[in-house]
Amino acid sequence: MHTLNNIVYNIPELPVTWPIVIIGAGGIVQTAHLPAYRLANFSVTGVFDPDHKKAVKVAHDFQIPVMYNNINELVSKNGAEVIYDVAVPGSAMISVIEQLPDNAFVLLQKPMGENLEQAKRILELCRQKKITAGINFQLRYAPYMLMAKKIIAGGWLGDICDVEIYVNVYTPWHLWDFLFKASRVEILYHSIHYIDLVRNLLGNPSGIYAKTTGHPKMNALHSVRSNIIMDYGDMVRANILTNHAHEFGLQNQDAYIKIEGTKGAIKIRMGLLMNYPEGVPDQFEYILSDESASPKWEVLPVNGSWFPHAFIGSMAEIMKAKADLTYIPDNSVEDGIYTMECVEAAYTTGKL
Repeated sequence: MHTLNNIVYNIPELPVTWPIVIIGAGGIVQTAHLPAYRLANFSVTGVFDPDHKKAVKVAHDFQIPVMYNNINELVSKNGAEVIYDVAVPGSAMISVIEQLPDNAFVLLQKPMGENLEQAKRILELCRQKKITAGINFQLRYAPYMLMAKKIIAGGWLGDICDVEIYVNVYTPWHLWDFLFKASRVEILYHSIHYIDLVRNLLGNPSGIYAKTTGHPKMNALHSVRSNIIMDYGDMVRANILTNHAHEFGLQNQDAYIKIEGTKGAIKIRMGLLMNYPEGVPDQFEYILSDESASPKWEVLPVNGSWFPHAFIGSMAEIMKAKADLTYIPDNSVEDGIYTMECVEAAYTTGKL
């Protein structure tokens, strides 16, 4: 009988690491970036935010020794000797990259700009300045996704033929005040993770069919619900369905990733999204066809979660690239541009 009890997640250990300097000290830095780097023993040596109070709080809470007054000062003191962790809204990304030194190593918070035009400019800037940059599509590196990829790579599921991502939760959008000024919200700042994950599992689709909508009780935001179909031909189904306006308690909230193959299936509960920000425990279930016994669903323990553990994986890719100049980060801007093409197609509901 099949057993996958040896499929576990461990915090990656890198033989060489570099100091990190952070540009931006908002909520995602406080709740995910810095806790992740602390877990991984990555050294953060400096921080800058236009809101000095945020920088002061982050520096105090995470014992960061230096606060910079502006990006010019930050760059002049560090050059290309550190890794820049740029955690700013998509609208500010181009301006920041223009100020970074040539030959720098950079992790850019998603999205890769606010639209495809900006994403192409970011890619062009990185090429011109010989910047090695990755996008923080960290769901790829969530502990349960790394476990799932091990199972898929081992051939346990057979041919992948169905990927479904379902989110029915209540999201407190007020925690991210910049979103209330954004012309694109749900797909660009949330479902982009799922689009990127499907791409990471199945490759680039031939098209996207989508509709994103607002909600009467959340009408200050452009959109909070989405239906997305990614086209992989006649034998593979890839669907994303999200609703962030389910304000009727935890009982019927749900958030899962389901991956089915010809030999088995995986279902992952993304507990972080339910009862946010407190969350509930993640769960990893799998079932494998076995001729010698009736198949049944099994549960594997999950060591860690999307926040903060997945953020270790995103930064580790840039660390690896700085250690080995021939290494291309899995989350490189060269790859991320295709996720942005899919996002653009989702908004225009057309063929890529």
